[in-house]
Amino acid sequence: MLSGSGAAILITAIAVLASVVVHFEVAIRVSRKLEYWPLTLRRRFLVLMFSLFGAHVAEICLFALALAALQYLPETGQLSGSEAVTIWDYLYVSATSYTTLGFGDLTPEGGIRLLLSAEGLIGFMLITWSASLTFLQMQQHWAVGAE
Repeated sequence: MLSGSGAAILITAIAVLASVVVHFEVAIRVSRKLEYWPLTLRRRFLVLMFSLFGAHVAEICLFALALAALQYLPETGQLSGSEAVTIWDYLYVSATSYTTLGFGDLTPEGGIRLLLSAEGLIGFMLITWSASLTFLQMQQHWAVGAE
């Protein structure tokens, strides 16, 4: 049986790995399909933006599930600031960590701080990756002009 800190490290590593894999798969598949789909420029960017948005939402959900899983192990810490923590609270905390907003109305205590800290870093990296991909797509097709 893992200790509280061991469980926090393992679940954090799994959540980080899974979110990077999800983002890579979405980014590479959409990029490749955009090369061959006969879409207008507007539709290309709508597909790209909503695909990347969907990937970010899925990644936030992965971290929310990891946070919920850690809550079942009392030695990994807890969220304070709410009497009864619900799945919506996990999603909210995950989204504020992923986007590095960090409002602070729900506060992590104990080992779950590792998960939320890693989520902030990986979220920043994946959001930046999305921005870079969007810029490259724009640069590649900007000369075509708006349709």
